[in-house]
Amino acid sequence: MKAVIPCGGLGTRFLPITKSIPKELLPIVDVPVLSYIINESINSGVTEVLIVINPKKQIIKDYFSRDDELYEKLHKLGKADLIEQLNLFNNIDIRFIEQKSPLGLAHAVYLAKEFVGNEPFCLLLGDDLTISETPVTKQLIDLFYQTSSTIIGVQRCDNDDIVKYGVADVIDYNGKFSRIKGIIEKPPISKLPSRLACFGRYILKDIFRYIKNIGMANNGEYLLTDALGKQCLDSSVFAYEFEGSRYDMGDKLSSLKAAIELSLLRKDFGKELKKYIKELATRI
Repeated sequence: MKAVIPCGGLGTRFLPITKSIPKELLPIVDVPVLSYIINESINSGVTEVLIVINPKKQIIKDYFSRDDELYEKLHKLGKADLIEQLNLFNNIDIRFIEQKSPLGLAHAVYLAKEFVGNEPFCLLLGDDLTISETPVTKQLIDLFYQTSSTIIGVQRCDNDDIVKYGVADVIDYNGKFSRIKGIIEKPPISKLPSRLACFGRYILKDIFRYIKNIGMANNGEYLLTDALGKQCLDSSVFAYEFEGSRYDMGDKLSSLKAAIELSLLRKDFGKELKKYIKELATRI
């Protein structure tokens, strides 16, 4: 199965750094967020990825391009460990397409039509990081092969942050796996259809014909939630409560939490960091 990763957003919540560095390349210590997302794709069995970028994000394309001069210098210095780190993406075909105007997520997805053809595909949002024992995309792919239907990754959100996301309108709630009749985009607390927020992971099937038939929203964008709502009228669409931790990497506090939690898992300095955090906790 192929994957599409939209990275067209402006990253306004992370200004000023995103004035020149895309939020998808902001590092968790020394590894960009987007690298984690592509690794999730690889570990889910994906072999081809299309990254949708805006014209100001060519640096993303540069990052994933081979730098022969750098390889040669590292080879001469005997830095085999660093060369190995740079070779992580040799087993996946990464392509790029530009979204020249900021016309929304549905428009970005539609740009992938030629890339994916008529096949179902994975959609991973470029500012949503998920960490789990079984990759979240793999969880959704496994479910897709049981249902042959569009699958939307959700998690329960019991705080007021839920108004920032699309929220699943559930018909048949069955634990982790539910059929839905639509997605309400950023509903007020008083009109929540459920507590299941859509968190940046999808398996999409036959979505392009629905995107073609939606209009532009009041914010000047084409919303994927509108297309999914139309698809719900014609066929079964399911929400799956995936297992794992999810971080909104466009949010500064959430990004910091991800950096701390992932750094604690590192073999090179994780133990020292844990010791430092314990010491720091006694002083604050």
